[in-house]
Amino acid sequence: MVKLSVIVPFYNVQSFAAETLRSLRANAHRDYEFILVDDASRDGTAEILERAEEELGQAAQVIRVRHAANSGLATARNTGLDRANGEFITFLDGDDWLAPGYYDQLVGCIERLGCDFVRTDHVRCTGRSRTLVRVPHGRRGVVDDPRGAILPAERTTSVDYAYAWAGIYHRRLLDEGLLHFTDGLRTAEDRPWIWRLHREADSFATVGLLGVFYRRGVASSLTQIGDVRQLDFIRAFDQVVEETARDRDAEALLPKAVRTYCAIISHHLTSDRFEPQVARKLRSMSAAALRRLPPRLLTEALDSMDTERAGRLRRLRRRPVRQAPPPPGGPAAHGPAPTEVTGRDSGTGSTSSGGSDGQDSRPGQDNKTGRDGRDGAEVAA
Repeated sequence: MVKLSVIVPFYNVQSFAAETLRSLRANAHRDYEFILVDDASRDGTAEILERAEEELGQAAQVIRVRHAANSGLATARNTGLDRANGEFITFLDGDDWLAPGYYDQLVGCIERLGCDFVRTDHVRCTGRSRTLVRVPHGRRGVVDDPRGAILPAERTTSVDYAYAWAGIYHRRLLDEGLLHFTDGLRTAEDRPWIWRLHREADSFATVGLLGVFYRRGVASSLTQIGDVRQLDFIRAFDQVVEETARDRDAEALLPKAVRTYCAIISHHLTSDRFEPQVARKLRSMSAAALRRLPPRLLTEALDSMDTERAGRLRRLRRRPVRQAPPPPGGPAAHGPAPTEVTGRDSGTGSTSSGGSDGQDSRPGQDNKTGRDGRDGAEVAA
């Protein structure tokens, strides 16, 4: 049986893919499965992955998948999940890299703890700078209730640590439908996902294991400009609020969801990276989003925030809102991407199948992995 499935989406990362693949080679085992998903790259990524399939295949099981059209990180990860055979699942993005032997230690942690999922720290890499980023959860190496780790509302908690690749997940979560992402989300796809895990999984733990190196600050990334796809954070947080409102503990959990949503909106409103047209759309969509939130919880969230952010959001809340269609390509509009699959045991050929409120982030799909990044960079409480 496959012990570990590693899902690695790639999109236009020819400058970084070789380093990512070398780090996978330094973590390879015969009972590990590397699922390499090329999200319709337009550079030399496809050729790099084709060569890597043979080279990695000497040390691990490899499945290579190529999307016919770019679909975004959420859909690329889902493509990998649909093909995963492992007892445990983890993720890596196609421009990040690993310490040698990291996966052996990661598998050892979840086997020893016996829980549904384990979260780990990571290293954020911006140029030559290296910063340790810790899971915002005080108890280490102890099995906890993930639902209990959502609160308090006014502090950063584990549910704000929205990095799917910073952890490992038991297959039973996949079988129960908890590991798939919302197809088509181009940003903040990790947010509904991590909230669902914390609401519905039975157990989790955090460990002080370092081994994932998260690349930031690439000049050509869409996070450095202002792309309309970044506005998908609104759809993502609408989903968080909607699903949490149906939860049995909605009264306790919704204030956290609403406050985080407000903090992320405020963060984006102060960003100068958006093109003027996108910035106008951001203000309009954000005003409409605030008006959709439960009025009492919104008032409580604003009252608990600092004067500057609360004032900014109150002014936006009073802004006249024109009725506009939802952002193009809502979750229901996106299905799994057409793919071409190669690799051992996969067959070959074409197939079609239908102390803060937030965390450091890449707020938009970047040009490297199609990843969304996250949604609010170092948002203050």
